[in-house]
This record gives sequence, C-alpha cells and structure tokens, in this order.
Amino acid sequence: MSIDVYLNGEFLPVEEARVSVTDRGFLFGDGVYEVIPVYGGHLFQLQHHLQRLHNSLRGIGMANPHTDDEWEQILTRLTSQLGDSDQALYLQVTRGCTDVRDHAWPEAIEPTIYARTKTLKPPTIDEKRRGIHAITLDDPRWQHCNIKAITLLANVMARHEAADAGAQEAILIRDGLATEGAASNLFIVKDKLLITPPKSDSLLPGITREIALELAKQHGIPIAEASISAVDLRTADEIWMSSSTKEIVPVLQLNGEAVGNGVAGKVWEEMTVLYEDCKDRLRNGEQL
Repeated sequence: MSIDVYLNGEFLPVEEARVSVTDRGFLFGDGVYEVIPVYGGHLFQLQHHLQRLHNSLRGIGMANPHTDDEWEQILTRLTSQLGDSDQALYLQVTRGCTDVRDHAWPEAIEPTIYARTKTLKPPTIDEKRRGIHAITLDDPRWQHCNIKAITLLANVMARHEAADAGAQEAILIRDGLATEGAASNLFIVKDKLLITPPKSDSLLPGITREIALELAKQHGIPIAEASISAVDLRTADEIWMSSSTKEIVPVLQLNGEAVGNGVAGKVWEEMTVLYEDCKDRLRNGEQL
C-alpha cells in the first residue's frame, strides 16, 4: 500500500516528494521536529506535541506556520490513510530555502513543512520487561536541549557509542548530574520515590515523561522532580528511560552492573499497567 507524505501543502507519494538542496535544514540542520504516536488511529496527546512544536519554533526564532486546528486537519488526514492502526508520525519544519548559503537567516522566508506516518508496533509489556542496557557518557551538547531541533549529531554519536558497548542507550552526564538519554528521558526509583530531572535547558521536556508524572500523581506514586547525580544512578533501585515510540522501559544494567535486582522493578510494573490503560482508552475513542 502506497502511503502519501505531506510536503508544503500537498499530499503526494514519497517517491515524488522533493526538497531543495538549498533548504537550510539540509545545509545547517536549521529546523525542529516532533514524533507523535498514534493508537487505534487516534493522535496521542496531540495538543501537548503541538505546544512543544510551538515552543521549539519560538526557541529558534520561527513563527508557527499553522494554527493548532490546521495542524490537526493535516495530521488527521495523513494518519487516516492507515485507518485505525497504531502509527508513528514524524513532523519536521525547517526554516526553508535561500539563494545564498549564509549563517544569518533572511527575514522573509517560507518554511519547509514535511510529515510522514508509518505503522508502529508498540512493544508489548513482556518485551519492555526484558529491559535494556545503558552506559553513562559526558553530555557534549549545546545549551538549548529543550528545543527539539533536527541537529542531532551529538545524540547520534552517543547512541553509536552505546551500541559499540553492547548497550541500547546512553545516559548523559553534565557537571556531575544526569540530564537524559541520547533519545529518551530519565527516571530513577529510590526507596519507592520516583525521581526525574526537572525541566531545564539541559533536557527535552518529553511528552511521555509528562504522562508518567501525571499518572503517578493520579495513582499515589510518590514523585519528585530533582537532580540525579552519577552516584544516584549507581545506587538506584530502578532506572527507566521514556520516549514516544519506546514508551517506558526499565534499564536492567548500567555500565555493566545490575540495576537493583537486575529485573524490572515493582514501581515500573505499576506504571506500565497505568500507561497501557491510557493507550487502550485512546484506542477506544476516549478523550484523554
């Protein structure tokens, strides 16, 4: 089945989609993006994703090219091609094309808007329960990690270093404190307290992170948004990583050493049941 992509106001086959080599996203990585999960054909936490997109655009000095209603119409039409399936939708906005390659951008420029969706097979609870291995690395990134920018080379290199070490994720350390993963947010559990680093310029405010915090509040799981040191990581009872497509997965081994008992922890088990219920309610058409 051929699935159309969205590019600058048109829905067209991916084979026909073309972006100019003068696009600043291609030349400078000058743009932002979102990844939105879709469950049962329903866009998950769309308003939160659109707000983060708006914040990222504002952070790089760009106006939002569409209203929330316009975005919803575009993305709903895009995802409707795959019916009520689970999907992963990628949305990217770059500053656009210029005749002259110059670091400074011109004031009057049309953005390039691209979106594509594909079938998503979310991990089962058993698959997530098997967990992942992670390593810690120094965080070499810039000072605006709260912007979901397409300039991801440092993240790519961190994930590659993790893969070389036989791990699936890298937890980044800046000034002695853990910030986030190369492509995920970070949680630890210590003495039944769920802890995640507070929002700052050093980490991306993940939508899955926000959902986990809200579910914890609703169901009596003690939480704290507080700094996590390298020592805290080593002594944590549980470590989790979260992202839109991988959801919430436990880290069972860190730097070659078992985390806690080396198996998915009780607080993770409780959170996963709550998160699965949230997805099921959306699949059934309930507004979340």
